[in-house]
Amino acid sequence: MATSRYIIEVEKGKEGVDGGSPSVGPVYRSIYAKDGFPEPADDLVSAWDIFRLSVEKSPNNPMLGRREIVDGKAGKYVWQTYKEVYDVVIKLGNSIRTIGVGKGEKCGIYGANSPEWIISMEACNAHGLYCVPLYDTLGAGAIEFIICHAEVSLAFSEEKKISELLKTAPNSTKYLKNIVSFGEVTSEQRAEAERLGLTIYSWDQFLKLGEGKEYELPEKKRNDVCTIMYTSGTTGDPKGVLLTNESIIHLLEGVRKLLKTINEELTSKDVYLSYLPLAHIFDRVIEELFIYEAASIGFWRGDVKILIEDIAALKPTVFCAVPRVLERIYNGLQQKLSDGGLIKKTLFNFAFNHKQKNMEKGKTHTQASPLADKVVFKKVKEGLGGNVRLILSGAAPLAAHIESFLRVVACAHVLQGYGLTESCGGTFVSIPNELAMLGTVGPPVPNVDIRLESVPEMGYDALASKPRGEVCIRGKTLFSGYYKREDLTQEVLIDGWLHTGDVGEWQPDGALKIIDRKKNIFKLSQGEYVAVENLENIYSHVAAIESIWVYGNSYESYLVAVVCPSKIHIEHWAKEHNVSGDFESICQNPKTKEFILGEFNRVAKDKKLKGFELIKGVHLDTVPFDMERDLITPSYKKKRPQLLKYYQKEIDEMYNKAKK
Repeated sequence: MATSRYIIEVEKGKEGVDGGSPSVGPVYRSIYAKDGFPEPADDLVSAWDIFRLSVEKSPNNPMLGRREIVDGKAGKYVWQTYKEVYDVVIKLGNSIRTIGVGKGEKCGIYGANSPEWIISMEACNAHGLYCVPLYDTLGAGAIEFIICHAEVSLAFSEEKKISELLKTAPNSTKYLKNIVSFGEVTSEQRAEAERLGLTIYSWDQFLKLGEGKEYELPEKKRNDVCTIMYTSGTTGDPKGVLLTNESIIHLLEGVRKLLKTINEELTSKDVYLSYLPLAHIFDRVIEELFIYEAASIGFWRGDVKILIEDIAALKPTVFCAVPRVLERIYNGLQQKLSDGGLIKKTLFNFAFNHKQKNMEKGKTHTQASPLADKVVFKKVKEGLGGNVRLILSGAAPLAAHIESFLRVVACAHVLQGYGLTESCGGTFVSIPNELAMLGTVGPPVPNVDIRLESVPEMGYDALASKPRGEVCIRGKTLFSGYYKREDLTQEVLIDGWLHTGDVGEWQPDGALKIIDRKKNIFKLSQGEYVAVENLENIYSHVAAIESIWVYGNSYESYLVAVVCPSKIHIEHWAKEHNVSGDFESICQNPKTKEFILGEFNRVAKDKKLKGFELIKGVHLDTVPFDMERDLITPSYKKKRPQLLKYYQKEIDEMYNKAKK
């Protein structure tokens, strides 16, 4: 493969050894790192320095904001400056030390994003404590596991999560001794905590503990662990990913270098809406980046139904999202279009096609059709507050039709990224105005080396003319291991290379396309292997569906699927084809299933799928796969064993029906 535009080759590929190691493709890195990776400044040693340096440089910049509530109504955002936050962090740190918790100990943070979350995190950073986020969306069972596994002795908690935290006793109280509420504590909670042998404090009460005391901040090193981030496993217990100061600061340098090179660098004037869980690496590193630039972070009110109101009040300049959120925005826009009447629809389609054609010819999104932006797409921009210039999607693949639509109408760069907790988040990100990168995660960020490793049993060859293989990452952003799980660490970290388990395909321009998952492979009864994630990505192109889970096993010769249909598309189709009833009954109708199967066949033909890759049976569920039923992880990855258990009856019915 010739050196592509956005990557350069730094090492040659190697043929595999028969019966031994598989072949590996060449090692590539970002063209923006051709002279080496950007190095952090000498005084940037730990995550604490990211914040400390911004306080020194810009003490009066607004840092953390939340909406004031007047007479039960949310008003404008009210801000704490960098210096004000710093003063609270120092007080909080003194209180932590007063109760005898110090460097190297584990501190849990539990709850939705809030200024107190960040303040608690910074106090951990200041005193060299391991910050252990406790997933807001995980139940008491997983919380109990993490507290015991990480040996968390102090936990900060959102007010309404305290009862969940108390449920983890008596097992957790072997380690957990102190709880601090972000707000108040009820007398019942106090009595319950006392009965369990725990000390519990309200926020204000805890801050008073350290008054008049001053503790020296311990010396911190780059290779000190900063956080243990537990990943929501699709199978088995969560794994504790150890991230050092070094991995975080090197990640930030790479992302800064990338943004500067593409003329999209962040400044202290940028504003970010904090709503994606801080317990995930995606949001954590973005917020660290904003703190590094002394920019502003405003918090949502914790309810997805009123997220749009918070966006309108805050007017963020950068909007990060998981595909589920962008799907909601897309569906909302589609609904408005279909309700808007013929003239509006015609005008919209004309403007859309005109702008898209110009973008395809190489014009930037701002030059492609300023008139259409002003007249037609302005409302979309205003829906995101009016100031958004970057929309970044991560955590799961974004459907190509949604990405291409938003690239035209959002009047902002829509970029898709890819990374793992184990690689400290953002490892690949697409480049603005490169329409050819649609459906890819873009080239590597200039802080890592990447190579593909062949997966012979799945037919993926890293040395083929179209190189495909398992994505492997090397660099200083990598984790230092799974906490107390050396066995699992050795499985994925081999000779300095992180084996991601994801299968990628290099594109000619140096972007990477994620096409499969190494483990999600099964054999059908005729001996054919099926790479299920690849098929799900292909079938996701059907506009009438929102999500799909494809299933097969070695006792059956064909595939079936459970599908969550798109309400807008299905109701529109039903109207045109005289299928009556509400959404639920339309989805029960055999005609609707036939329509969906027909759409799958059309896509399969178009993508030249093999006969055994066709879906022969389909079950429609009007409720999207969700965490409540334990069908997806907090980062929206499918839990396949749980999906099978949940839909076993429907799976059996689909197979039995076909045999009659």
